[in-house]
Amino acid sequence: MGAIMGHPDGVRAAAAMPCPAAGSGRRRAEPGDLIRIISVYTVFSILSTFAGAAAGRTPVTPALIPVERPLALGEQVYHSLRALLRTGQIPHGQPLQEVQLAEQLGVSRTPVREAMTRLASEGLLVSDGRSFVVPRLALRDVDDIYEVRFLIEPAAIRSVATFTADDAVRAPLDAALAAAAAAHKAGDAEGFSDAHRRFRAAWLALVPNRRLVRAVEQYADHLQHIRALTLGNRQVRAIVLKGYRRIAAALAEGNGDAAAEAMRANLAEAKRAFVEAMGLTES
Repeated sequence: MGAIMGHPDGVRAAAAMPCPAAGSGRRRAEPGDLIRIISVYTVFSILSTFAGAAAGRTPVTPALIPVERPLALGEQVYHSLRALLRTGQIPHGQPLQEVQLAEQLGVSRTPVREAMTRLASEGLLVSDGRSFVVPRLALRDVDDIYEVRFLIEPAAIRSVATFTADDAVRAPLDAALAAAAAAHKAGDAEGFSDAHRRFRAAWLALVPNRRLVRAVEQYADHLQHIRALTLGNRQVRAIVLKGYRRIAAALAEGNGDAAAEAMRANLAEAKRAFVEAMGLTES
């Protein structure tokens, strides 16, 4: 019986065993025997599975892959609108209305309303009656935004320096920096902007504190819609490239303090270029 129970076809084999003839001195098979055989086989299978797991063998049941849940519609709309704001495709003062956006995105008004309310809470949109618009920043707004950026971005880049002495870890940064240098040499403003985004994404991906990353991204996003104006200027691109080279050199040495100082200098230049591009007056 033990050999039969250990075989996948044990139940069928047991059921097919011939019953002893009457009068042979052995018990005739009863109707409940098959049920008892199945019960014994089930218990044996369970015990075998646990024993195999305890011995370090692969369990009989295959590992299940967690089901990936799709993003909610409101979340998808939020990321779509945020991407447009980042690339400057939504100009200052253009009304963003729920009905029109819902029709363009093929969704109901509710997820659009949720997304725009969230963007407004982050300061990327402002309410304008029955619609939302991209806010026009005053010099005070720029001062406030950069005050926060001066506090958090040097700290973020300092935390990265503990990993970046490793060439493999630093590879995405170096690749983005090389692409920026090539684009600047070729006078390719669009290519430089793309490399700029890659460089920024590469070092942010290494920051251990993801809450800090979200804060950095939020306040940088306030200025992304004007980025085309600043990086379209060749002199500004040269300054940005110089700053990135200084940051990359500090990270290659694993020097967090030098990286933080390079980031502060880079932010100071970025603020000056932004103020000039917007036609604002420094106080």
